This record gives sequence, C-alpha cells and structure tokens, in this order.
Amino acid sequence: MNKTFLSKKKVVIVGGGFAGLNLAKNLITDKRYSITLVDRNNYNYFPPLLYQVATSFLDPSSISAPFRKLFRNRSLTFRLAEVLRVDPEAKKLFLNNGDLTYDILVFAAGGRVNFFGNENIRRHSIPMKTIDDALRMRNAMVRTMEEASIATNPDERKKLLTIVIAGGGPTGVEVAGMLAEMKKYILPKDYPELKNEQVTLYIIDGGPALLLPMSEKTHHEAYRILSERGVTIKLISRVKDYDGERILLDDGTVIEARTMIWAAGITANTFDGIPETSLGIGRRMLTDALGRVKGLPDVYAIGDTALHTDDPRYPHCHPQVAQPAIQMGKALAMNLRALAREQPVKPFVYFDKGDMAIIGRTRAVVDLFRHKLHIRGLAGLFIWLFIHLMSLVSFRNKFITLYDWTTAYLSKDRALRMIFRTEKTE
Repeated sequence: MNKTFLSKKKVVIVGGGFAGLNLAKNLITDKRYSITLVDRNNYNYFPPLLYQVATSFLDPSSISAPFRKLFRNRSLTFRLAEVLRVDPEAKKLFLNNGDLTYDILVFAAGGRVNFFGNENIRRHSIPMKTIDDALRMRNAMVRTMEEASIATNPDERKKLLTIVIAGGGPTGVEVAGMLAEMKKYILPKDYPELKNEQVTLYIIDGGPALLLPMSEKTHHEAYRILSERGVTIKLISRVKDYDGERILLDDGTVIEARTMIWAAGITANTFDGIPETSLGIGRRMLTDALGRVKGLPDVYAIGDTALHTDDPRYPHCHPQVAQPAIQMGKALAMNLRALAREQPVKPFVYFDKGDMAIIGRTRAVVDLFRHKLHIRGLAGLFIWLFIHLMSLVSFRNKFITLYDWTTAYLSKDRALRMIFRTEKTE
C-alpha cells in the first residue's frame, strides 16, 4: 500500500451544506489529508431557494446536486449515513451503517427546525428546512386548493383559503411574497371556482419589524410591499398553539386556518457523545477562534452548528445564514493546510457581505456594507438574482434556475403544481 496514503490524516466532515461543502472543496487538493464526507442525503441543496420549490416556482433538481457527481474523480470518500453518536476519546464516529475512525472530526451538520417544545405546532404546521419539507408544502398547498374548490360550506372554504406564515425573517417574507403572487396571477386561472373567493394571507412575527436583522429602510419596504399585496402583518405577536384548525396567538387572537407554515426559528443539530459543557445557546457547539470545539481535542464545528464567540464584531454569535457558513468552511480549510505545514493559523473573522430578500417576482431589497447602503427596485432585483445564481453549485443548476426564473417572470406562471407523493413528504 502507498506509504504516503498511510501517513495521511483522516478528516471526517459531518454535513455537506454550505460549511461542509466549502471545507471539502478547499481541502481536497491537499495530499496530507484524506477526506470522508458524511451526510444523511446523497445531495447538496441550496436552502435559500427552498421556498421557491415549495411554491412551485422551481423543481428540486434546480437547487440540488448529488455529492458523488460533485466530487467525481476527486480524492474524497462519500458516505450516505446518519450519525448516531461520537466517541471523542476513541476518535470514532458511529453511524447507522457502520463506524468511522478519524484524526480530525468536523461537524458541519447545520440546523433543524425549532418548534420551541410545542408538540402541536410540530405535528400540524409545515416547516421550511429541507427538500422534503418543501415538497410537503407544495403537496399540501395543491391539495388544500383542490379541497377548497369543492367545499360547499362557506366557513370551511374560508378556513381552507387562509394561510398563516409564522416568522418574519427572509424565509417567511419570501414565502409570503410568492404566495401573494400565486393568489393574484395563478389561482384565478387554475381554480375558476375560487375566482370570487378571498384568499387570506397572514405573516406573524414576535419582533417589532419584518426582516429584523436588516436596515430600517428594508423593514419599511418589506412591510409596504407585502401590505400592498394583501398580506395581513401582525408584529410583536407569537403563535402559542395550533391544532390544525385554529391558531392561537399569545395575545388571545384566534385565526382559523388549515395551513400554517413555520419559519420561526432553527436550532443546531446535536449528537450523542458531545458533552453539555461544549454546547451553548441554541444547542450550538462552543468553539474558539479556530473553530475547535471547547473541551474536545481534534473536533471542530463550523456553520450553523457552531457558536463562535471570539469574533470581535460578533461577540455573541454569527447569524445562521449562508455567508458565515461558507466563510467558516474556507477558513478552516486554510488553517488545516497551515497546520499540516506547521505554519501560523489565523482566527476566523466574519466579513459581512450584506443581506438581501426578494418579495414576489420583481421586488428585492439589498443591504450592503453593514447596512450603510440600501438598494431596492430593479438594481436590487438584479443583485439578488446574480448572487443566488452564482451560489448554486453546478452549471446545470445555474442554467435551469435562470431558465425557470425567466419563464416565471415573463408568464407569471409555473407548471410544477403537481402532487408527488413519497413516504417522507406525506
């Protein structure tokens, strides 16, 4: 056997999202490491565009690509598996289909939906975190419209035609914008039985503004655009309970609705074997400036699963969005390369490239340079389109998505409103 291969350090990366993928892509050419990527899915997908899959504007294949194709003819081993637990002392990772030993373990497993312990909301609402969630929402929306088209009871029809979105962040706002577009341009054509019926959209958030982390100008812009499109906005309000028929808010308000989309928060994915002393707010792993998990030798965490508090600009934590994850993955790859060569390493410092959101087909808001520059209108739309296109992982994804966006923009319609049943989406 090759002596060079035997001397390689084994790096195991758990999770192939923004952080894990960028770590793997930037470390794969270093012959001092052998890399194994573990993920419960056999594909990478682009979470910022999940809502467009859910609202039938994009196909799942437009925003996803299989890992084995992404790393074809590259020195990386892919393992389709779920992590059961980790033994940091033995440096062993236990999977549902075997186990792996490692020299360096990197957790880049991202987050999962946070229902804040409310079992009713978990059972009855539609989350927006995975491809399965997006397909489930697509199926539920089409099925609900079909039921409404034949409902004879006015109260039941009204309940079917009321949709509530919990969460006023980018996902919630973008879902609301897309649904408002569908209400205006698509439903009257697809469901002539509902042409004279009122489709009611709510967006509910516990904060004082929509898109709270963005600039004040963006807050006002998002509120104005959604209000103009007929969305009822309730701020400083939280969903307290939901039984599948009635939504109870913390101020006592009751909204009767058969559909509630949950976009109100995430919590980190955690694993047995990680001690509680290594976890912080949101179950994120506490790390130092290099991404090393505190208290665990040779274990790193990056992306949404990491709670990095040594960055002077972000003393509490980094936002759980794409850019910090991408930058953490690249930074850790650079530092592992440096460690292999016994060169100095650099602490991670996040560079905020800005925030953006799109509302419907044509309205986008962009904040750059730590909210000092606010862009909207056509310029904002083109910036949003360009950044999201360039962030997709393959040329095929970029081409198909651009084609789908162009046809949707020109026709104000999409042809993906079919119910596809799978075990998970049902």
